[in-house]
Amino acid sequence: MDLRSRIADLMRPAQGELAEFVAIRSVADPRQFPVEECAKAAQWVLDKFAELGFSDAHLERTPDGSDAVIGSRPGPDPDAPTVLLYAHYDVQPPLNDAAWRTPPFELTEAGGRWYGRGAADCKGNILAHLLALRALGNDIPVNLKLVVEGSEEQGTGGLEAFVASHPDLLRADTILVCDTGNAAVGHPAATVTLRGMVNVVVTVEALTSELHSGMFGGPAPDALAALIAMLASLRDGQGNTTITGLGKTQTWTGAPYPPEQFRTDAGVLEGVSLLGAGSVSDMLWARPAVTVLGIDCPPVTGSTAAIVPRAAARLNLRVPPGMAAADAHTALVSHLKANAPWGVHVEIELEAIGSPFQAAVGGPAFEAMSAAMSQAYGRPMTTLGQGGSIPLCNVFADTYPDAEIILLGVEEPLALIHAPNESVDPNEISAMAESLALFLRRYAALQG
Repeated sequence: MDLRSRIADLMRPAQGELAEFVAIRSVADPRQFPVEECAKAAQWVLDKFAELGFSDAHLERTPDGSDAVIGSRPGPDPDAPTVLLYAHYDVQPPLNDAAWRTPPFELTEAGGRWYGRGAADCKGNILAHLLALRALGNDIPVNLKLVVEGSEEQGTGGLEAFVASHPDLLRADTILVCDTGNAAVGHPAATVTLRGMVNVVVTVEALTSELHSGMFGGPAPDALAALIAMLASLRDGQGNTTITGLGKTQTWTGAPYPPEQFRTDAGVLEGVSLLGAGSVSDMLWARPAVTVLGIDCPPVTGSTAAIVPRAAARLNLRVPPGMAAADAHTALVSHLKANAPWGVHVEIELEAIGSPFQAAVGGPAFEAMSAAMSQAYGRPMTTLGQGGSIPLCNVFADTYPDAEIILLGVEEPLALIHAPNESVDPNEISAMAESLALFLRRYAALQG
C-alpha cells in the first residue's frame, strides 16, 4: 500500500483523535484556564509519540514554567541525517464564546471543515506529524528528534531559553517548524520569511487632572488629541507606514498574494481600500507595518465634557527581514517623540521585541521538501512570507547555524487562527502528512 492510501485509511479515525485533543483546553494562561489542562495536553502528546518509537519521550520544564515534550527516535543508520520535528500544544484563548458558531473546545464538522480552537494552530500540525510517522511505520530512514512546546502562544520565551541552555539536546541537520501553512487550501508552500515585531506602550500627559471643556477648552492642551496626532503621523494618506528612518519601498520577490484573494481572506468590507503603495505581498511581507492595538482613554458611554489629561496607546510594529528590530524600536520611539505636539510629556515603554527571520533556500532539505510537497499536493511548492513572528526560529538559527530550517503546516487563511471559529480542512492534514512522510524518504536518499 502506498503512503497516500495508508494516510487515507489513517484519516478515518483521525477526526476522533483530534476531537479528543481539541477538547483539552490547553491555554497556557493560569488566569484563564487551569494549569492541569496544559499538563493533560503535554501528556497526550508524550503518549502518542511514545507509541511511535520515541521511547525516551519526556517532559522538560522550561524557564517560563511550561512543559515541553522532548524525545528522539533513532533511525536504522546512526550516520543518517537527523530531523527535528517542532510544534506546540498550547492554544489561543477562545476570545468571545458568543462569536463562535460551534463550541470552541468541541471539534465540529461543518462545510467540509473541522472547527475548534487549536484544530489548525497547532494541534492539526501535531496530528499531521503523527499520521506521517504512522504511515511510514518501521520504515523511517532518518534519525528523529521531537520538541512540542507548551507556551508558544503566550510569547513568554520558555522554549527559546531552554534551547539556548541545552544546545545539544535538539541539535539536528534539518528543523521542520510546523506552525505556518499554505496561501490557500491545496496550494503547497514553505514560509521563508517572518517579520519581527516591536510592542510599545506610549503614554501622553498634558494636565494634572480633567478640566471642564467649556471653561478651559481652547488654550488647555488635550492629551488625547496630542496622542491622536502622534498616531496619525505613523501612516500617510495611502496607509504606508511612515516612521522616520524606516524604509517603505522594499519589494517581495516570492509568490504574489492576489489582492482579491486577500480582500476575501481578510474580510475587507465593500468599498474599503487596501493600504499602501506596494502590492499586497510587499506590504504584508517586505515592509514595516504599524498597528494601534489599543487606546486608554474615556469611553464614549460615560464620558463627560472634560479635557483629557492623560492617554495611552499600545502599538505593534512588524519588522521585515533586512531590518534590525532594535533599530526599528529606536526609530519608532524617536518618531513618536518628534511628533508629540505642544510639549506634552511622553513616556514610551518597551513591552516586547523580536527579530525578523529569513530561511535559507536551495539546500538538500529544502529541495527534498519542495519535491515532496509538489508530489503530495499535485502542484509545485511555492514560497511565502508570513507577517507574524516566531522568535524561536532565530534561536534555532543562532544555536544551529548549519541546520536547514523549513516552516510549513496546515494553517491557511480560512483557518482563522487566533480568531473565533478556527478550523482546519482535513485535506490539508492528510496532504501535509503525506508531504512529511515523502520528505523523510527523499531527504534520507539525498544524504545517503
